[in-house]
Amino acid sequence: MKVLMFGWEFPPHISGGLGTACYGLTRGLTSFDDIELTFVVPRLYGHENKKGIKLIAAGEFELSGEKIKKQEEIEKSLFHEFNKPCSAYITPEQFEEALKEKHARSNEAHTNITKKKLEFTGEYGTGLFEEISRYGVIASEIAKKESHDVIHAHDWLTYIAGIQAKEASGKPLVVHVHATEFDRCGENINERVYGIEQKGMEIADKVIAVSDYTRNIVIRKYNITPSKVVTIHNAVEPANNDISKHLYKMGTNDKIVTFLGRITRQKGPEYFIAVACKVLQRMDNVRFVMAGGGDLYEKMIRDVARLRISDKFHFTGFLRGDDVYRMYAMSNLYIMPSVSEPFGISPLEAIQSGVPVIISKQSGVSEVITNTIKVDYWDIDAMADAVYGILNYQVLSEYIRNKSYQEVSKIKWTYVAAKVKDIYCQLIYAKAG
Repeated sequence: MKVLMFGWEFPPHISGGLGTACYGLTRGLTSFDDIELTFVVPRLYGHENKKGIKLIAAGEFELSGEKIKKQEEIEKSLFHEFNKPCSAYITPEQFEEALKEKHARSNEAHTNITKKKLEFTGEYGTGLFEEISRYGVIASEIAKKESHDVIHAHDWLTYIAGIQAKEASGKPLVVHVHATEFDRCGENINERVYGIEQKGMEIADKVIAVSDYTRNIVIRKYNITPSKVVTIHNAVEPANNDISKHLYKMGTNDKIVTFLGRITRQKGPEYFIAVACKVLQRMDNVRFVMAGGGDLYEKMIRDVARLRISDKFHFTGFLRGDDVYRMYAMSNLYIMPSVSEPFGISPLEAIQSGVPVIISKQSGVSEVITNTIKVDYWDIDAMADAVYGILNYQVLSEYIRNKSYQEVSKIKWTYVAAKVKDIYCQLIYAKAG
């Protein structure tokens, strides 16, 4: 079975859980001897782990001069007035900076005609919709040249690529919903992104949602037939035990409570800060760490200063790779207070590293973990009580840690891949019949 898969990022160059999930699934799928996987991304950086897969950079794929010229004309007509910053995860409210970036980009050639290639940054800047359009053009050409039985597209950034690949080859299309526009923006959605998401789900032969929480959104908000949408929960890569078991000297005996994720509305960082303020009113030997980056980063720093808890609060910036597990190794508790979380792999990583976790009820991961504390993201008092209890009662902390670890040890990407493979087989069989 040959799978043609489209993603926007691939480790180690990632911005969040999307790249991590794509990597885990590819590892799971390639563990089967009868699967050949071709994974396409806009751009490669040279450090990707290509073991077991054929990794293709769209920016390295050659097109005819005629196709490139046509694409330039399309971009001029469609995207001249629409270049607001957007991302797989967020819509940053930094329009002035975006205008500067757009001006800088306008002074550069979008394409290289002599090399017959389209350019990609692979980033989430003001040219994102242009790159998505280019990605679709190249996906069509790749689908004509790369032998495959099924197409798999991850998140809205690649849905157009998946659609055009399907049109080119006639093969069945699976779209994988890792997040929706309603997760990223609440009810104040970007209509253009919503339109891409809805079209991708409508044209797909099957829609995979990473949780029942997300599946319900897909059915209710996008009007997709329920029988077409299946839930397949994410999993987690095995922890780096050498790092997670290492003891780090921190220069303090204080307990460490960690938030690790994008600092955006979706992840609820303001609730984490509010909890920190309440807990610090009850105990002094605790520090709070916010690890990550995002459009609310500076605002969170100001909020911490306003609440006068800066001496007990730390910002690390974005962490990746082994640094993530070093942070877990230093933590006594991990909190994910997400407002809307399609799944949430980071709590599983924390549990693997021996850290008890508190997660919001508004998360997909709460569907697969029973033995942990779950609270509504807005219930600051309940969350603060839970933090205080775990930090001060060792029996409670150890119980949660041990029980949740036993659960997570059974959540493997190979199991996820087996379910995805079954969907491939059903679609291929239906197509042949």
